[in-house]
This record gives sequence, structure tokens and C-alpha cells, in this order.
Amino acid sequence: MAAGTIRCGIGGWTFEPWRGVFYPPGLRQADELNYAASHLTAIEINGTYYSSFKPDSWAKWRASTPEGFKFAVKASRFSTNRKVLADGGESIGRFLNQGLSELGDRLGPILWQFANTKKFDAADFEGFLKLLPAKQDGLPLSHVLEVRHATFADPAFIALARKYAATVCLADHFTYPMIADVTGDTVYARLQTGSDEVDTAYSAADLDLWAGRLKTYAAGGRPGDLSAADPGADAPATPREVYAFFIHEGKVRAPAAAMAMIARVKA
Repeated sequence: MAAGTIRCGIGGWTFEPWRGVFYPPGLRQADELNYAASHLTAIEINGTYYSSFKPDSWAKWRASTPEGFKFAVKASRFSTNRKVLADGGESIGRFLNQGLSELGDRLGPILWQFANTKKFDAADFEGFLKLLPAKQDGLPLSHVLEVRHATFADPAFIALARKYAATVCLADHFTYPMIADVTGDTVYARLQTGSDEVDTAYSAADLDLWAGRLKTYAAGGRPGDLSAADPGADAPATPREVYAFFIHEGKVRAPAAAMAMIARVKA
């Protein structure tokens, strides 16, 4: 069985400490996205969590990237940081209608990130999932849920995510739960325990470990060393699209980590 595509990248592309470390000295800031996209295979846009952008910006981002490249897009905080998630319909619509479809075939998953204080409530969460559309301006949408409270390590949450074909984010974090269940046709990893003291943020051994896990997911399996919230309910073994982003800790070295991972998953 053929494996799905594995894409690796970073969060955003404008970060001053990357200049002279990842970006060559003298590279114009206007050319940084093009440079990043030529060395990586995906970028998670984080600025959309805080503000919206005009359609022209989305079209410009698309034009700066090569064929096959993907943007993941973090959804607006106004959609997820609320007491009653089902009340977020207007904010969700505003976020999705700002111009995302200008990305065309560069549009990858939408990341819905929830506060680390948000606890799992089945009715509340299902109300939110019902608001997520399958398409935007004719483009299919893939939804990823980044939950950060231990109460989500619950078979009931996994069942809901699977019911609505939403992917549960695989978070490698010091305190957030890591939930390895496969609930959609996409696997989305956020690798957040790197260090700027390591040239590639993660050690060679840890990169090898994660490369093996990503390959297993892409081939349709689930790594046996990762804990699932509902081990008896794995999705069928079919090829999957896999995304891995080096985020947060070790940010200066994140591009080097992503490039090292790209080399490993190609091998």
C-alpha cells in the first residue's frame, strides 16, 4: 500500500532571529516566504489567530510558494476562546470568509486551537463541530482540533472527532496531553519540545523516532509507542496525509529541524 504525503514545516515565516540563521544575510523580508517555501514543504500560518487578512494577502502568499506546498491556517481565537463553543458560528464564518480560498490548492488543514483551561464537554464540543463546514468556496476543508486539557483524553471525545471527520492534533508538549488516535484522513503533529541549544532543535535520535512515527501514520498505521485515548477504535489502515510542524520551543532552530525531518522522511 502506497503511503500518503508527509509535509514538514514551521510556524509562520517572519521571525527576526531566523535572519542570518535560516535566511541568508541580505535577503529581503519580502522574499522570506519564497525562500522558506523552497526549503520546507508546509508552513502553519499563526497570525490568523490574532487578526484577519485581506484576499490580496492570501493570493500573494499562494503566488510565493511552489506547486505541492501547503499552508495550514490557525483559526481565529474568537472562534475557540469562548464559554459556549456553539455560539461561535458568526466568528467562524468571518474567519473562513476573509479570503482563505485565494490559497487554492495551497490550502491545507485548518487548526482550531483551544485554551489549556477548556475542558471536554461532549454537548458543548459537538455543538462546535456541527459549525465546521466541509467546504469553503468549493474547496474541501480539513479540520484539526488542538485540545490542551487532560479531560480530552477520553474515548467520547475521540468518537465525536471521528463522527465529524476532524483530526485530533498530535501534540508533543511538556504539559499538554498527547493523543495519538487517528480520527480523520489527516495526521497533524505539533512538535513543541525542541531546544535552541540543539542545532536541529530536536536531537538526531528524537528526529529519527519522529520520522518513524510519521512514516507509520502515512502508511496507514499508528505507532505502537504512542498512547491512544481509545486504543480499540483505530481508524482503518489507509494512506494518510501527514503534517509535522516544529513550533514554540527551539524556535530559532525550527527551520533546521523541519529540513532535517524532510530529509529523513524522504529516505
